[in-house]
Amino acid sequence: MTDTAEFPPDDEHEHPTGQTGWLSPEEIAAVRAQLPLVYVDAVPVRVDDSGDVVSVGLLLRASPLGSMTRALVTGRVLYHERVRDALLRHIEKDLGPVALPQVPASPQPFTVAEYFPTPGITPFHDPRQHAISLAYVVPVNGDCRPQQNALDLAWLTPEEVCSDTVQAEMVNGQGALVRQAMAYVGRLD
Repeated sequence: MTDTAEFPPDDEHEHPTGQTGWLSPEEIAAVRAQLPLVYVDAVPVRVDDSGDVVSVGLLLRASPLGSMTRALVTGRVLYHERVRDALLRHIEKDLGPVALPQVPASPQPFTVAEYFPTPGITPFHDPRQHAISLAYVVPVNGDCRPQQNALDLAWLTPEEVCSDTVQAEMVNGQGALVRQAMAYVGRLD
């Protein structure tokens, strides 16, 4: 999973009992050590009039060690939060409030990615935790701008995102996830 800024949400994400779904740093560390967490990965795309994917949005982020990597929109699903709402929240957090994502009424992931803290079990790796991520291709129609800790947003063709050069810029298996997404939408030879 890509490091994301996880800021406390506003009141709209509050549970009817007053719980917010957010854990303290100590609580999340304890949970990560004992349970897999649920995440969403979103591959933002632009589509043409016939619905074919013409470009894929990749975020540019700086790692804690200073290296630059390309990344997808990703983040945790909060307690008492619908997957659809988590997708919308993370897309807005990373792409801005006017990205205008087109999440279907009944979203279906194109795959389930299982991230392990131990490299090599699957193509997906997250050194912090064991995480299960539901991965979606999400068309966006609005004005997208990198937000939070993203430095840039690049729109690349499906061929470019599957190239060895761009794949080398992605870490923790997200390159494999992008390739799966392009195969899912019929854009990978």
